[in-house]
Amino acid sequence: MARTLFATLLVLLTCLAAAYSATGGFQDWTTEAARRAAIARRPLALPATPLQFADGSRARLDQWLAPPRPATIVGFIYTRCNSLCTILGDEFQQLQTEITARGLQGKVRLLSISFDPRHDTPANLAGYAERMHADPAVWQLATVSDPAALQAVLDRFGIVVISDGMGGYVHNAALHVVDRQARLAAIEELGAGRQALARALAPEAQ
Repeated sequence: MARTLFATLLVLLTCLAAAYSATGGFQDWTTEAARRAAIARRPLALPATPLQFADGSRARLDQWLAPPRPATIVGFIYTRCNSLCTILGDEFQQLQTEITARGLQGKVRLLSISFDPRHDTPANLAGYAERMHADPAVWQLATVSDPAALQAVLDRFGIVVISDGMGGYVHNAALHVVDRQARLAAIEELGAGRQALARALAPEAQ
């Protein structure tokens, strides 16, 4: 009996030790939470992804985000989406309003990256920007036409995109804070725009 109890306790302690290690001291109980905590502890450098913007101009993501650029909140969308992208678009509108009202244009900006380059041409991105009243001084829209580069940047940000079989996509969404060193420094959930803005304005992001 005592031997069985000892063995059971040993297994339990082993499991607890493994859980402690895997969850950052029991702080992160899901893979996504663990990823977000890891990024907060050690920001990730971003790849040299070629972007094409709504105005037709082109730039590399790492260079577009590099100093002396302000911190940037990044979201991933496709303009035909009527679910998560609508929520994210509304959140970016609210963030744009607050950034403008507080005169923060030199400290933080917004970037929406489409993962649907076949449809989201510069002209369609410009139409979306007009519908969303996106001020280019605050909120830019871009897409990535090269499939390998697109997948690399989605992977780096932790975005999963799956065709729904009807011309659209199933995907996750979040608010990604990129600091002034062009590093992914924090990830906030949809609805946490104020937290994302506060992270972007934090001294370590500037």
